[in-house]
Amino acid sequence: MTTNNLKIPTVALGTWAWGDSGETGDGYFGSPLSKAGLEEVADKAHAANFTLWDTAVVYGMGRSETVLGQVLKRFARNEYQLSTKFTPQAAGTSDNPVSDMLEQSLARLGTDYIDLYWIHNPADVARWTPHLIPLLKSGKVKHVGVSNHNLGEIELANQILGEAGFRVEAIQNHYSLLYRSSEQAGILDYSRSHCIPFFAYMVLEQGALTGKYSSETPLPQGSSRAETYNAMLPQLKALTDKLASVGHSQGAAAPDVATAWAIAKGTIPIIGVTKPHHVDGLVRSGSITLAGDDIAELEMLAEAADVNTRGWWEKEM
Repeated sequence: MTTNNLKIPTVALGTWAWGDSGETGDGYFGSPLSKAGLEEVADKAHAANFTLWDTAVVYGMGRSETVLGQVLKRFARNEYQLSTKFTPQAAGTSDNPVSDMLEQSLARLGTDYIDLYWIHNPADVARWTPHLIPLLKSGKVKHVGVSNHNLGEIELANQILGEAGFRVEAIQNHYSLLYRSSEQAGILDYSRSHCIPFFAYMVLEQGALTGKYSSETPLPQGSSRAETYNAMLPQLKALTDKLASVGHSQGAAAPDVATAWAIAKGTIPIIGVTKPHHVDGLVRSGSITLAGDDIAELEMLAEAADVNTRGWWEKEM
């Protein structure tokens, strides 16, 4: 029933970190950001033909959407795609919290439609999924997806939407070398067999797989990601060294290889971009060919690291 097909990119652009206040160490990521700097990122992404931007209400409680909306004003609306999310845990108490949250997102993003709208966390699939149907019919939402849903929840959401002539058109879960629960639970197989694009977030584990950080140079103090990852950096060294050596042989860097691995697994990585050089890395990642032996060794080293990077908001798959 959906008319305009979602343009599926090789890589999507993540803006979770754009929800930080902009002060070093203040916020989830602890990255210093300025509007001018992010405009430079957007210009570079646009020139490289990366056009799908992923955000959410809960990234800085509206701040990411607001900043993204301001930055994208420099482009015509048909030159980019917007992906944002309804989060049940942040829902209001009105008769239609989904529609209300969407309206707030539209206002912050400065647009009258969203290309891809997600139910962010399941909470109650039977309760929340039907609210997507009138939004699809109204044209305010062009396509819908589910994020952080397990296989049974995805199937139920698909059934509910299917009865109205729609379907789940995208799946978005945490998926990386260090966290492959969606693969182990059969969700990647399901997405493949139903021709549903699988978007992988936290592919770089918030920077821990870039090779940039170590015990000597840890993640920014005071940030939530530092609390999560700094203690496990020594266990990740063998893996990040291998990522770097594979990258070196192809004129690329460790994060490019981690992204290329996610592409090779049939997923669309959502990679956070806060600096212009991050876009250069995405260009490189799309041209990397990983040998089967390299993929097997990377996965073996990831398993040997024996760390659990499941987010506090995530259930077991």
